[in-house]
Amino acid sequence: MQYEYANGIGQDSHRFMQPCEAQLKSADKWPKKLILGGVVFEGETPLVANSDGDAVLHALTNAISGISGVNILGPIADQMCREGITDSAAYLEKGLSIVKEQGWELRHISISIEALKPKMMPKIGPMKQRIGELVGLDPQRIGITATTGEQLTRFGEGEGIMVFASVTMRRPEEA
Repeated sequence: MQYEYANGIGQDSHRFMQPCEAQLKSADKWPKKLILGGVVFEGETPLVANSDGDAVLHALTNAISGISGVNILGPIADQMCREGITDSAAYLEKGLSIVKEQGWELRHISISIEALKPKMMPKIGPMKQRIGELVGLDPQRIGITATTGEQLTRFGEGEGIMVFASVTMRRPEEA
């Protein structure tokens, strides 16, 4: 069988929340958790977003949108947020449903994270596992790297997190 291949690239970035006096008085100073790749980073500063702020799943969803031609993050995700759906896994699921309808099969994911904090290495394995569960892909077909970028950007200086994602998909060629 002959296949048509496509690659999609996605990016997302968010800045960290800043503490305010009201938050610092409570036992749990943050209104939400830092989540990346579907994994909670306990005790870390969360990201500013109207959703859960999972920049890894957002970049992955954008990469998938690059193949489908349907932008999930934007009007579709905004509507989902208004309906109370703030879990980024739901946006990813929506993007995957569209490419599956178009006949695409996900074959590989590559993710690059730029951030000074938190430390990513201890969470790369769990992120690969969780992303694999969400997309139905063996974690060995998922690559995740992290860098501080030598502190040359605001992300590398610790002001937020930037993520790039690349996906490779295939579908049978039409005769």
